[in-house]
Amino acid sequence: MGYQVDKVEWAIRKDMLQLIRERVFVYELHIPKRIEFDSLDKFALHVLVTDDTHCPVATGRLCTDGLIGRIAVLPAHRNRNVYKSLLNFIIDLASNQGIEAVSINCILDEVERFKRNGFIQQGNVFMEAGIPRQRMQCSVSAFNTTPFTLVH
Repeated sequence: MGYQVDKVEWAIRKDMLQLIRERVFVYELHIPKRIEFDSLDKFALHVLVTDDTHCPVATGRLCTDGLIGRIAVLPAHRNRNVYKSLLNFIIDLASNQGIEAVSINCILDEVERFKRNGFIQQGNVFMEAGIPRQRMQCSVSAFNTTPFTLVH
């Protein structure tokens, strides 16, 4: 199965992006809707992945400060190809925006794996949606999709 990755406007594709994120984060992972959808959505660059039949299967966003987040992939499409395509597209967006380093907020169990793949810790551990997290940063030129898991 092939996938198409595109940059989309929040104002135009909001319903589609919300549908995917609600299914993954709100219903599957029980993240409160008020936390999942925030004021950053209006300013972030959004990515939509569709399958061969043009059905939406995944999304993610890049914030203006280089934070990659809200990566949501529907269960039937959680495979290496989708994650790699989505993340590499986001890195290309970052590069085109002049962003030199990107960051992610990873769960604490994943910090060492990200460090082994060129990410460095930024700041202190913090809570996000009731989950302890650590912000990790990597230069765009050294970014590698390897440490990203196939689950959320």
